[in-house]
Amino acid sequence: MDWDKLRIFHAVADAGSLTHAGDKLNLSQSAVSRQIRALEESLDSTLFHRHARGLILTEQGELLFDATSAMSKRLDAAAARIRDSEEEVFGVLRVTTTFGFGTLWLAPRLPKLYEQYPDLNIDLMLEERVLDLPMREADVAIRMKEPSQADLVRKRLMTVQMQLYATPEYLEERGSPESPEDISKHRLICQTPSAPQVGASAMMVRHLMTYNPTSLLTVNNYFGVLQGVLHNLGIGVLPDYVTHDFPHLQSILSDIETADVPVYLAYPEELRHSKRVAAFRDFVQDEIIAQRKQLKQMGKL
Repeated sequence: MDWDKLRIFHAVADAGSLTHAGDKLNLSQSAVSRQIRALEESLDSTLFHRHARGLILTEQGELLFDATSAMSKRLDAAAARIRDSEEEVFGVLRVTTTFGFGTLWLAPRLPKLYEQYPDLNIDLMLEERVLDLPMREADVAIRMKEPSQADLVRKRLMTVQMQLYATPEYLEERGSPESPEDISKHRLICQTPSAPQVGASAMMVRHLMTYNPTSLLTVNNYFGVLQGVLHNLGIGVLPDYVTHDFPHLQSILSDIETADVPVYLAYPEELRHSKRVAAFRDFVQDEIIAQRKQLKQMGKL
């Protein structure tokens, strides 16, 4: 099968238009059209439905596009490995993690990484959905459970717990709960039950709901939960990593907490020797170690 025709087919399928694909490939529309017709003739199949609004893949076209997409991602991975310098850290590193961890723990620490590696560009993808690392949807993932995908290098970074927190101002006004039953006198702030989240958090919220809180504020990520707590709206269910950078928050009913939730860093086996990945991995580990030392000094460990 002609690789050049496959490249042109992939561009057309991705753009949904002969004209847009031609612009991207620096080819005329007629040249792109000829290549697509030749490919269809060689496969004896129609790859596109043509209509006034553009092109839509046929069932056969979808099968071929899946194959060319996988090829493209593999080629990107190979190119990334080739570009990796033996001595320098540069280029784009695509990092995926949850919205809460990315906004509240990782992003505030990235200036230190950029200071150390000014030629490194981080593409931070905050998704609750687990991206496919072997298929190169991302280079590195930080997740609240061990990744199950094959061909990954895994590193356990730390553990977190879900706990209850409130501001001193809120507790002064509404009183501090002395027992779980006192939750009935307060507003509970937590993740939306239907939102993707670690099982430990969902179990904790279900348990707290049995005490009939006065009212409820649900948010689909921990950043929103934290904002509710910081603005004195109630008592929030938060992972303890969130509150390390907000030491004024007070832990409530510390006996009510979840089991340890492991946090893993993972990346494809083929990036094992990537300097960019190694720099990011070491940076995250160093930040966790520094945080532990700080918490010990504060008597919180």
